[in-house]
Amino acid sequence: MFVCRFQSSRSEANQSSEMALRSDFPAGVVLALFVFISASFIPCEARVRRHFWPKQTLANGSAEELWFTQRLDHFNGADSRIWKQRYFVNDTFFRSDGPVFLMIGGEGPANPAWMQFGSWLTYAQKLGALCLMLEHRFYGKSHPTEDMSTLNLQYLSSLQALADLAHFRVVMADSHGLADRKWVAFGGSYPGSLAAWFRLKYPHLVHAAVATSAPVHAVVNFPEYLEVVHRSLAAESLDCPLLVQKASDTLLERLKDPKTYDNITKDFGLCEKLQIQSDKDSAYFLETLAGNFMDVVQYNQDNREFEGAIGTNITIQVLCGVMLDASLGQPYDRYAAVARLMLQTFSQKCLDASYANYLRDMRNTSWSSPASGGRQWVYQTCTEFGFYQSTDSPNQPFGGFPLPYHVQQCADIYDPSLTLDSITTAAQQTNERYGGYDIRTSRIVFPNGSIDPWHALGITRDLSDDLPAIFIQGTAHCANMYPAWDKDLPQLSLARDHVFLLLHKWLTQ
Repeated sequence: MFVCRFQSSRSEANQSSEMALRSDFPAGVVLALFVFISASFIPCEARVRRHFWPKQTLANGSAEELWFTQRLDHFNGADSRIWKQRYFVNDTFFRSDGPVFLMIGGEGPANPAWMQFGSWLTYAQKLGALCLMLEHRFYGKSHPTEDMSTLNLQYLSSLQALADLAHFRVVMADSHGLADRKWVAFGGSYPGSLAAWFRLKYPHLVHAAVATSAPVHAVVNFPEYLEVVHRSLAAESLDCPLLVQKASDTLLERLKDPKTYDNITKDFGLCEKLQIQSDKDSAYFLETLAGNFMDVVQYNQDNREFEGAIGTNITIQVLCGVMLDASLGQPYDRYAAVARLMLQTFSQKCLDASYANYLRDMRNTSWSSPASGGRQWVYQTCTEFGFYQSTDSPNQPFGGFPLPYHVQQCADIYDPSLTLDSITTAAQQTNERYGGYDIRTSRIVFPNGSIDPWHALGITRDLSDDLPAIFIQGTAHCANMYPAWDKDLPQLSLARDHVFLLLHKWLTQ
């Protein structure tokens, strides 16, 4: 899961690259995607190799797109419809006796950069693994249906995605002589949850899993996300979240007076004059501004530059530096300065804070929609997970976007029948299906970072000797998956080593 808020004023190219890299889709619903994460590529040496794949991958620095035939509905034998799913291969390190590593795609396009970079490739070199990456249905170029209508999105679910993985694993194993190899699933954020659930639901197909930053517990109201944001800001400076709260409170008061709207429009660089005609309008605006802090905290000081990620230089330290700078004016003025800094960082001329524009784009069902990626993921939150990062806790610095605002989006975008009761039932069913915090299986490791707000829904303590947790102090979302660099904390390096030792143990058992 990664955080990059959707704004309709961004160019389509910037939107798609950010969605692929940062995992936080529409500004109206902060999510965590996590797409895939990494460590440095190490050149291969002479070894025994078996070439199964057409037109060897990694030519000219990019992996070749390959396509796999899937069923549209794995749970209806009478439905014979099929489609093509995108995948990638790297057999650079593959030995005749090696395992197979499967990187699971998530709520964004599968980035072929992961076929060259990532801690999983370091493990692959040491263990002689074949590396595959399968893009998630309905994301990237993997289009099972002609459009993203709500009727078609019924085929978008974690259950269908797991069945895709199972069928892909069986066919690849049978057709390429890999049936006797041990398969290991990798994923970060939502794909991390899929990695754990793949091992849980298909233990005969996958031998072990690395479930990084995986929110395995579904919950509709998730105010703990912002509580972790508060603590992460406070770890930099105790005054930082207090100043953010003062700024947020001031803005909330000003939003009650239409006479302030012209100044607010100018202060925050809005694309059009602020119009507050309902609680949803103010909630969308307030969440968009809070997202500047949420996004930075989630990916603080990570090493995503290999993916082409923008804004990695904006850290918690930078944001708190702005909030602590009295020369910029009152806390409200500093909050506005943060918003303008983010606009500049992402080369945006202005901030689109219109809920109406957000709905217009999210209701667009074409694959070329500017909200493609966001429309699909929010649908999954409405029908499976919840995960709504509300301001319903007093122990966080923001205000103005409570749970009802998030829930209403499900009805506004997709179907009026999507209500708090239906979403609550869906989240309960997800936990019944997969076990939530009480997952019962073996050979899964759960790395999480203490700064990452998503760790609140993950496994941070060992469940058993064969279900260990690695809680990494001072690191953010999916940090152990990214390339190693000189800014890594010692505990992050140790965490990567710990994962390797577990894989080595489990693959030699």
